[in-house]
Amino acid sequence: MSRPTAVRLRTHVLQPVVGALACLLLAAPAWAQHAAKTRGDTVRVSSDQMHQLEVAPVETYRFVVQKPAIGQIAFNEETSTVVLSPFSGRVARLIANVGDKVKQGDPLLELDSPEVLQPQNDFIAASTTLNKARAQLALAQTVEQRQRGLYEGKAGALKEWQQAQAQLAAAQSDARAAETAVEAARSRLRIMGRTDLEIAALRDKGAINRTIAIPAPIDGTVVARKVGPGQQVRSDSSEPLYAIADLSTMWLKAYVPESDIALVHEGQDVEVRVGAMPQRVFTARIATVGAASDVQSRRVVVRSEIPNPDGALKADMFASFKIVAGFESTPAVPIDAVIREGDEAVVWVEKPDDPMLFQRRKVTVGMEQDGRLQIREGLAAGEQVVTRGAIFIDNEWRQ
Repeated sequence: MSRPTAVRLRTHVLQPVVGALACLLLAAPAWAQHAAKTRGDTVRVSSDQMHQLEVAPVETYRFVVQKPAIGQIAFNEETSTVVLSPFSGRVARLIANVGDKVKQGDPLLELDSPEVLQPQNDFIAASTTLNKARAQLALAQTVEQRQRGLYEGKAGALKEWQQAQAQLAAAQSDARAAETAVEAARSRLRIMGRTDLEIAALRDKGAINRTIAIPAPIDGTVVARKVGPGQQVRSDSSEPLYAIADLSTMWLKAYVPESDIALVHEGQDVEVRVGAMPQRVFTARIATVGAASDVQSRRVVVRSEIPNPDGALKADMFASFKIVAGFESTPAVPIDAVIREGDEAVVWVEKPDDPMLFQRRKVTVGMEQDGRLQIREGLAAGEQVVTRGAIFIDNEWRQ
């Protein structure tokens, strides 16, 4: 290959590289074109470099001290209950299912039970006795009135009138006792769940019904059902048939470590997030602090109550808590001002007598809130620190 050809080839190869370097040089910021001067732990910048920096004062900021905890969402136990059977028998019909909204007194299921026969028989017998007592009372009143009239008309003896009066008093006592027995039997039927119309039909027609409806004790939503069609249930069993809860409010149960419990009190604000809705923050206030610590986890249950109008919160959801335990007013700087170096943090502080001279200073940082970092040691309120451009100054200091 001839020498002119080799020169032309080198020129052809190097020309794009030279052009690229020229473009980079022209596009480079002032930091690359005008090197800052460093000395010890300070860096002096030029006026061109100064235009690319932002300096902000160290301000006193009121940081919220929050204690983290984990926990779960739970039903409000003050507005939820389980339903047990007061009778033994066989499930004849299931009426309510999980998810159904019920009102107090609505039937949940029907039970075929021989135990409901005796109260009905007692009511019928008491009603029959009352009818007889009332008839005897009416007869005794008639006899007493007749004997009194005969005695007052000098046609009857005093003894016969007195006997009629005694019989009337006995009839009145029997009638009152019969009325008391009827009311007692009627009350037992009402406790069983019989309505006044059903009780009146039983009194008038004497038709005994073997089935009984188990009613809902409160308003709410059926959240569990543990009974099936045709199943035999016992009145002495502790296993509930249904569980009903009012879902308009829920409990937030936070499990706070023993080391933090001294900072937690009733009335403090709580921020809650659940895994199903990570972007949504629920707020509440502490209602009660547990009186005992769990032996295994060494945590104390802290409970709050929160409205749940849209039903977004579900029982047993995992939740993370932040409990507001107090406030700390300390110096703070924007997050951009702090440069992390492993476990250490540094900032660049403007020298008061020379606005183009910056000193490197180690600081101890704390909480981060609202774009600010808490400075526990190393800075005082009123000092000026570099925010935008701090990383570039630090790089120049290292070179």
